[in-house]
Amino acid sequence: MKALVIYTYPNHTSLNYAFLQKVIKGCQENLNIKELQVLDLYKENFNPVLVFNEYKRRRDMHVDSSIQKYREQITWADKIIFVYPIWWGRPPAMLIGYIDQLFASNFAYRDKKGLFPEGLLKGKSVVCVSTMKGPTHYPLIWLNNSHKILMKKALFSFVGIKKVKFFEFGNMESPTGNQEKKLEKVYQYFKRVGY
Repeated sequence: MKALVIYTYPNHTSLNYAFLQKVIKGCQENLNIKELQVLDLYKENFNPVLVFNEYKRRRDMHVDSSIQKYREQITWADKIIFVYPIWWGRPPAMLIGYIDQLFASNFAYRDKKGLFPEGLLKGKSVVCVSTMKGPTHYPLIWLNNSHKILMKKALFSFVGIKKVKFFEFGNMESPTGNQEKKLEKVYQYFKRVGY
């Protein structure tokens, strides 16, 4: 199995970075994972801003040469792992901009006659590791699980990815947030996860 980790947080001394390190360590110790790539969107200076004009059209995003290497990473990966915070009930704008550009028509999905498009990323799996300052159940109770619905149904299912797992950790800025226990949980999961 080939795994791609997409990290979206600007600080390398943060708890999110600690989660990234646990994901990497677990993947490196996992006998099922033969190859691993890590994409740090902030370190990469990824430009999340969509630009469409008379020279750059939305329908041509699947062949945009400026993001070709990112398309190749997604194509290469069997498992895609996202590590990011939840800010205001959703992933950071940097990650949303990445998704807007990479999960484009004729790369991630293809329009066809009928109600639903054809997902072109079938066979891949996704794991989302996210942290938030608020309580663990805040997204469920106050936001009707909009984060998971956005990621699982509106995005991954749409492009053909059916196997999606979430780790949503709340109270991460609290002294009683059990950060070490949650870091260990993520490490153990990636150390033993199959496809």
